[in-house]
Amino acid sequence: MSQGPSIKNVGVIGTGVIGSSWIALFLARGLSVTVTDPAPGAREKLAAYLEKEWPSLIQIGLSQGASLANYKFVDSIDNYLEEFDFVQENAPERLDIKRELFAHLDAHTRKDAIIASSSSGIPSSQFVTECKHNPARILIGHPFNPPHLVPLVEVVPHPGTAELYTKQAVEFYRWLGKSPILVKQETPGFIANRLQAAVMSEAYSLVNRGIVSAEDLDMAMSSGPGLRWALIGPFMNNALGGGGDFKHFLDHIGPAASGWLEDMNEHRFEFTTENMGQLAENVEAWTKTVDMKSVEKERDQYLVDLVKSKAESRHLK
Repeated sequence: MSQGPSIKNVGVIGTGVIGSSWIALFLARGLSVTVTDPAPGAREKLAAYLEKEWPSLIQIGLSQGASLANYKFVDSIDNYLEEFDFVQENAPERLDIKRELFAHLDAHTRKDAIIASSSSGIPSSQFVTECKHNPARILIGHPFNPPHLVPLVEVVPHPGTAELYTKQAVEFYRWLGKSPILVKQETPGFIANRLQAAVMSEAYSLVNRGIVSAEDLDMAMSSGPGLRWALIGPFMNNALGGGGDFKHFLDHIGPAASGWLEDMNEHRFEFTTENMGQLAENVEAWTKTVDMKSVEKERDQYLVDLVKSKAESRHLK
């Protein structure tokens, strides 16, 4: 794990699924964390979540000083804003809320404290418009769920973000044990969600057209491409498929893939009320027969094992 910047005190706003997971990771790395969330019962839900997930983090490996005692839940975070070296925001995905919140954070935190948003779709250029203090330290730090287990985080600066803060954010996330990628230009949905959306659009179409069941489609992904993509990405897979020659792969598969894409575009899934209702009916006919809590528990355990194994690899990213 690389040596991180001098970030020791972290503020977390919002303790939903993503916020709670970030808190677990920060605590596992020995940081001091102050959190707030106005939702009823948020304090109790967070405590229960951390107790449940801590054993997974123990398996991955705790940093020196890691402890569940290193966080405090406060009703108002205002009295602590000047203490933070880094803020991770996880408020609702609403532009009006984020604009008001970020203007407040920008005005009351130290000028050099990085403020990162977990926003999964709203670029930070849209909610820094009211920031007058130092909007150059604001950016997106979008994780993949759950952040304490899945390493990916997308760092997306807005056009006014200073390169210094972008580098510091990447360095900090890498120190946490994450796998940060830099998104050089703001784009709707960023990177991983766009890739997911492309795959899921075709998956929805195939199921709704009666070509395959939802269960078998999931099997096709988890027993095929998903296994390889968990280890190496599409470009490296393609290069290996071409015998180590990416251009050879393109020459070989290109003509056939062009025809597939034409058919996919012709039958692209449309998010109409009728289509979504039919899709939900198809999928829930399967998922209602499954113990979802057990699936989640086993998935997370295998994620822990996979992340640990990849961390020991010299060549797998």
